[in-house]
Amino acid sequence: MKVLIVGSGGREHAIAWSVSRSPKVDKIYCAPGNAGIAEYAQCVNIGAMEFEKLADFAQENQVDLTIIGMDDPLVGGVVDEFESRGLRVFGPRKNAAILEGSKAFSKDLMKKYHIPTAAYENFDDPEKALAYLRTEAKFPIVLKADGLALGKGVLICQNLQEAEDGVKEIMEDKKFGNAGNTMVIEEFMTGREVSVLSFVDGKTIKTMTSAQDHKRAKDGDQGLNTGGMGTFSPSPFYTKEVDEFCQKYVYQPTVDAMAAEGREFKGIIFFGLMLTKDGPKVLEYNARFGDPEAQVVLPRMKNDIVEVMEACIDGTLDQIDLQFEDNAAVCVVLASDGYPVKYEKEIPMYGFENFKGKDGYYCFHAGTKFKDGQIVTNGGRVVGITATGSNLKEARKNAYAATEWITFANKYMRHDIGKAIDEA
Repeated sequence: MKVLIVGSGGREHAIAWSVSRSPKVDKIYCAPGNAGIAEYAQCVNIGAMEFEKLADFAQENQVDLTIIGMDDPLVGGVVDEFESRGLRVFGPRKNAAILEGSKAFSKDLMKKYHIPTAAYENFDDPEKALAYLRTEAKFPIVLKADGLALGKGVLICQNLQEAEDGVKEIMEDKKFGNAGNTMVIEEFMTGREVSVLSFVDGKTIKTMTSAQDHKRAKDGDQGLNTGGMGTFSPSPFYTKEVDEFCQKYVYQPTVDAMAAEGREFKGIIFFGLMLTKDGPKVLEYNARFGDPEAQVVLPRMKNDIVEVMEACIDGTLDQIDLQFEDNAAVCVVLASDGYPVKYEKEIPMYGFENFKGKDGYYCFHAGTKFKDGQIVTNGGRVVGITATGSNLKEARKNAYAATEWITFANKYMRHDIGKAIDEA
């Protein structure tokens, strides 16, 4: 088989690594890819939002399966473009990717189908949002830009002044662009956050192992929100009881709700959960693998990823026995100092050879490229260092040891990824 992967981050590198292990596959392309992905795939200079060029490439090169890694092309309708040409593609169509593309849509869906989530109101008029905040809000409260905002369009406001500033930032100053045309105001939930990824074929859902992300830039969950500074898997807080509750009241009901709305979902649903004192509730949905969640979940998966993805496309997922290793994985992101605000790029990187032949250690590239044959930084999140271990503490120790193997001038990381496991 020939496989094309669309995207350029750490998630796509983890997918490319996973696909490269499939005995079914003999050629991998990635558009646009990065310096790490180039080890497994032929990188093609086509942007993730250039749908016609991507489909042309897939046709011309007789690609058997295209895997869409990123949210923007999914929400924009890349799958529809591929399907209209009779090409096999993994990911939800545009009318299903709205599950991630619009927070207002997903909140309304949960309300209609009684899927547990935080109380909320949707607003498309900043004056009405302000009036609601001044008269009915309980603080702290959460403001969310409706559309895609690179995982950053969420503000937690402690008081009315912060909330008023937040409305201005999202709806008037358009800090997150058109993502802020509509805004969700949501009750603030407390508890442990857990991420659960799942494969879906339109009717059947098979959940993967749990994970937990660290969004804030600095140790102790301080600093600005980022795309994710590290993850661990599994989450010790995701118990058998939590899983049973979610299978019954969250996972299958979400798949059934989308089908009932005429929006059959095939691909990945990422469930962001909050384990509250009143039980698990849905924080958000994503319509693709998380980044950096994929970097800890995929190395633990026993199945051939291509086989599972094809079963999702063909509606035969019920025949797949999805299995994960009885181990643990931790990913620590090495970022450019100054991320997520301002940072230098094109800084030379060294030490990649340290990962060669080392079982259970991975360096997934997120923001890298080649410059004159040398790998250099090309983004805020540069690489994700993942290591496995027999348990979370061992995996964490291994991952932090491996962060020393890569060096570049403005390297920055958090030192407390997975610290919550000490409290479990």
